[in-house]
Amino acid sequence: MDTTLIIGIAGILASAGPIVFAAIGETIIERAGVINLSVNGAILLTAMAGFAVGVSTGSVLLGMLAGALIGALVALIVAFASITLKQSQVAVGFVLALLCRDLAYFLGNPYMGLSGPRLPHLPIPGLADIPVLGTIFFQHDLMTYMSFVLIVLAYVYIFRTRPGLMLQGIGERPAAAYVRGANVNLLRYVYTVIGGALIGLAGPMYSLSVKAGWKGTISGLDGIGWIALALTIFGGWNPLRAALGAYFFAFLQWLGLVLQPSLPNIPSQVLQVAPFPLMILTLLLVNIGNAEWVDRTLAGLPERTRHALARVLRAMRTSPPAALGMPFEKE
Repeated sequence: MDTTLIIGIAGILASAGPIVFAAIGETIIERAGVINLSVNGAILLTAMAGFAVGVSTGSVLLGMLAGALIGALVALIVAFASITLKQSQVAVGFVLALLCRDLAYFLGNPYMGLSGPRLPHLPIPGLADIPVLGTIFFQHDLMTYMSFVLIVLAYVYIFRTRPGLMLQGIGERPAAAYVRGANVNLLRYVYTVIGGALIGLAGPMYSLSVKAGWKGTISGLDGIGWIALALTIFGGWNPLRAALGAYFFAFLQWLGLVLQPSLPNIPSQVLQVAPFPLMILTLLLVNIGNAEWVDRTLAGLPERTRHALARVLRAMRTSPPAALGMPFEKE
């Protein structure tokens, strides 16, 4: 296999790591029935704060912990406003997204352009020397390895464990979960904070590794949080599918860089932003099967074609947790 392609695939896995953390964190939150629209601002704020702590202390670990704590705090505000105060989750999350973004740009001014610590690469002895696979999977930093582990752990936890089934229950049928002994609102608090901490790790993963440093409005991070939210829907609130969406988005970004020298007449900015509308188009295609007009259109097609398309649409169709965004009150 071509060396450039191998390195490119390895780069895709590494650059998708922060998006994997954010998308799975949001998946856990929404599985619990809470909508958290603060993701974009939280990623920006934690990227700035994680880098600032890393520069001030010289410790990458403290920078990562700062990001996790701030992400958890932002999510806690969403939980308190929506669960305890019964305010609109959409409104609170959106306002927090804007507030965190502006705070990141304002508080991060003293750290713009500074050099700071970076997550070191940790090749896994023995495995890193395997031809092709060693370069692709086993020559990354610790957080990239953790993103691989997180995908498996989140999937197994949600779909293969008793607490995971309870998590699904408080997002689907909170009243039934309450009857079975679940403290619905407490669990929603817990899972919202856990998901927020995972989202908070995405920021310093950028500023301390993938896009090392803090460059304010030109950091290229504004919009990543909205992609993570879209991937939560794209993935059907399934960590595995959300992670595949993250890798697809990273692949589109890499493809833009690869094609740029071959398409000199196309402005570089077009190729840089192309993954965003392409992800929106993909999201529309995933959810188009839920529209009534699609069923009417399929009804007019030949039987063999109709059955084939129907199977594809059923495989792609996603449905949100039934109680998503709905406050729970004991009767």
